[in-house]
Amino acid sequence: MDLLPLLTSSAWSVLMIAVFFGGSIFVHEFGHFWVAKKRGVKVERFSFFGLGPPIFKWRGKDGVEYCVCWIPIGAYVALPQLADMRGIEGEASADTAGLPSPNYTTRMLVFVAGATMNIVLAFALATILWQVGLPANADTQRARIGHVAPTLTLPDGRVVPSVSTWDEMRQILFTGDGRTADGRPQTTLTIRRGAEILILAAKPVLAGDERMRMLGVSPFQELKIAEVNPDSLGAKAGLQIGDIVRRIDDTAITSFATYAAALEARPAASATLEVERAGAAVSLSIPPRTDTVHAAELGLGFDPELVLIHPTPWKQVADTARMTARTFWSLINRDSDVGISKLSGPIGIARVFHITAQADIRYVLWFTILVNVNLAIFNLLPLPVLDGGHMLFATIGRLRGRALPATFIQNIQGAFVVALLSMMIYVSFFDIRRITRSGREDNPAAAPSTPAPPK
Repeated sequence: MDLLPLLTSSAWSVLMIAVFFGGSIFVHEFGHFWVAKKRGVKVERFSFFGLGPPIFKWRGKDGVEYCVCWIPIGAYVALPQLADMRGIEGEASADTAGLPSPNYTTRMLVFVAGATMNIVLAFALATILWQVGLPANADTQRARIGHVAPTLTLPDGRVVPSVSTWDEMRQILFTGDGRTADGRPQTTLTIRRGAEILILAAKPVLAGDERMRMLGVSPFQELKIAEVNPDSLGAKAGLQIGDIVRRIDDTAITSFATYAAALEARPAASATLEVERAGAAVSLSIPPRTDTVHAAELGLGFDPELVLIHPTPWKQVADTARMTARTFWSLINRDSDVGISKLSGPIGIARVFHITAQADIRYVLWFTILVNVNLAIFNLLPLPVLDGGHMLFATIGRLRGRALPATFIQNIQGAFVVALLSMMIYVSFFDIRRITRSGREDNPAAAPSTPAPPK
């Protein structure tokens, strides 16, 4: 690869990470900052980026110390009247010691403001995608099964009516918690086969590098030839760009998996390949199988059909919130197969931003919506250090008629800081392992699954 394109693409990815990932964190903290100012709460410090000691700082005309800090995790607003976070944010100035304690309403408004701003940003970006459209693989915008692994007894060509897209079905499957009496994973499928509705119990297996629940099914695909390599078996058979592969001998081609399996299984004689060309059926002869002739060696390339979807802002944010809630539930549900190692930390998030930035900026917007909804929900969890934890402490203090002891809050927050940092290190280890295991440069075509279009 030439150096200049590599540097240019890397610089573009860094810019996207800084603007959209860094911007998401900044927007969250700005929410706290803005509401605190409006409610008359003392703002001691505003770190645009990072925790711990400042790299550089300056004091604004409003008396707030603005800074960038060394530990590249998040950002923060120091509000000494609301939360004692000196162990994380540094010592407050002496003139804050005698400040009055804000009332309960002010506390709750300031603490919830960060998550609110993330949701506002998510809706703003979702509105842009609603207007300009989001490229999506047409095959995954249906819930029709095109291939079933031999271990399952489910026929091809059926529709799953309880979900709107294949992506949605995969999300529900991955985070499922159903199990058989002997503890094996199980999921229930509602299938429409023609006019008949069937309820089937399927047993997923843990497959792939991530050991996720999979059924061995793939979506219905229309294989339209986008490339025919010169001098290849496909070219010699007469295949052309634009042909749609319909059948190999007696096997209907409903996905790439059925196409590959049919080629591998063909006998030691010529096989008939039927394609659709300009609306007409054309039959071609392909060579007999040998030990060296496999599906890929026909020299064909297939490009997925892309469609432009326009999901409403509400649907985009609501679907992302449901997916996030489903993931959080699966993490604490002992019957699911989703563990903390399946999550992504800052390294994994940055990698997805890089992949999406190389593909299409609209995918960057989509992923930023996901990040902001995740930030909002995660920060409202009732855990010390997080906004939800501060809200919990404030609520307990209101119910008991006096604030919790400062020493108690400091100790429990310190413990949770250690736990949170440990979890991030643990998750980052798996992020790095995924990158190393890939063993290749990120493929821009491998953009993340897109939200479901409105029904």
